[in-house]
Amino acid sequence: MTLTDLNLLSPANAEAELQQCCGSRRWTRLMLGERPFANPGVLIAEAERIWWSLSAADWLEAFAAHPRIGEPSESAWASQEQAGAASATEEVRGRLARGNREYEQRFGYTFLVCATGRTAEEMLSLLEERLRNAPHDELQVAALEQRKVTELRLLKLVSG
Repeated sequence: MTLTDLNLLSPANAEAELQQCCGSRRWTRLMLGERPFANPGVLIAEAERIWWSLSAADWLEAFAAHPRIGEPSESAWASQEQAGAASATEEVRGRLARGNREYEQRFGYTFLVCATGRTAEEMLSLLEERLRNAPHDELQVAALEQRKVTELRLLKLVSG
């Protein structure tokens, strides 16, 4: 799909495409209202502006759309993004699973990291490091990671 294609889609079809990029329904609705996008730079700038205008509840909704790091996903994009976890050793997979559970207990949502290009060991290290964050600080870090994921997915969406 190209940016022109996205601009010309029906609202329902554009919503479905954008929802793949960010799981926040409010973000998606606000992005729909900004169409047409003049160029990919405008698309990314609007996506970021809208993202930072959202509430924590909207962020949490977006986080919930992601699989846990190291677990299988039905999303082709999530599987590609987490490709580095696929070759992890049994020990690293076990530590990721334990870390994911600990993170969810501590913060109340799925650990989110822009996994593209990262090894399982790098993601594990980030997970263990971020477990030490204060809840308010971690929410900001997770929101920044979601913004990165959204940007990459938007660029994939309109690269056709």
